[in-house]
Parts: sequence; structure tokens; C-alpha cells
Amino acid sequence: MLFLSTKPSFEKNLIEREITLPTVPVPIANFLPFQRAGNLVYLAGQVCEWNGEVTCTGKVGTEIIIERAFNAARICGLNLIAALRQACDGNLDRVSHCVRLGGFVNCEPDFNAVPQVVDGASNLMYEMFGERGRHARTAVGVASLPRCATVEVEAIFILDSD
Repeated sequence: MLFLSTKPSFEKNLIEREITLPTVPVPIANFLPFQRAGNLVYLAGQVCEWNGEVTCTGKVGTEIIIERAFNAARICGLNLIAALRQACDGNLDRVSHCVRLGGFVNCEPDFNAVPQVVDGASNLMYEMFGERGRHARTAVGVASLPRCATVEVEAIFILDSD
């Protein structure tokens, strides 16, 4: 994939776009928020939690409308960026690009707009990282998620060489 020679400042994007990041959620089981392997950062799935409180619970299609679920996916994305920033020692300018997102939507079996819900996180990655935020993605409907959350999203990023 070809990128422009001048790289934007992602830290500056946070300020210019008035994007506020939550605190990195504390894992509720035996795992880490992220794991680095060389220049890859694997981010654990993040539910729609804002500073310790799950903001959206229930099933899309009966209890939750798609717009609310889309916003919940954006919150998942904000949590991912917060964890990514931590993995980058506080400097998002170390990010090369987003490789992949995996989205999981707590929904009724016949709900068929799962990709549109996960767009809440995908759109945020493009807003934050521009072309470097475009990624491969999986979007899956599931029967339940941790803490009865409506959405969970995981990600893989590549960092610039040290």
C-alpha cells in the first residue's frame, strides 16, 4: 500500500477534531489491553465503555436502535485509540496505519445491518488517521457480549519502525 510521503500528526488530529479519549479500560479477565509484536500492535476487544461505565447494553434490532449502536461502536473505537496511544508510549504519531478491525454486535438472529453498526468504529479510524485508517474488517452478529454490551471491536495496527 502506498502512502503519502508526508505523514500527518495524529496527536494534532485529536486536538483539531476535538476528540476526547477515555481512560484505557481495565481488563475484566486475564488479558492485556494490547500486545506488541515487533511493529504490530494487537488491541484487545473493547466494548462500548466510557471511563468504567458501559454506555449501551442490549440487543440491536429489538432493544437498541441502529443509530445508538453505531455510536456505541464509535466509543469502542475511542477505547481502541486510547489503548493504542498507551502502546505507543503516549504518542500516536508513531502509528503507521490500521490493518484490521473486528467488530461484534450483540443482536437478534435476523438483524442484517451488522456492518453498518461497526461503521461507527471504522469511520472513526478514517476520521482520525485518514487514508492510514482504512482497514480490512470483519463484522459479526453475536448472541451476547461481556457486560451485556451492545458492541465490541478489536484492532491491529502497524507502528513506524523505531
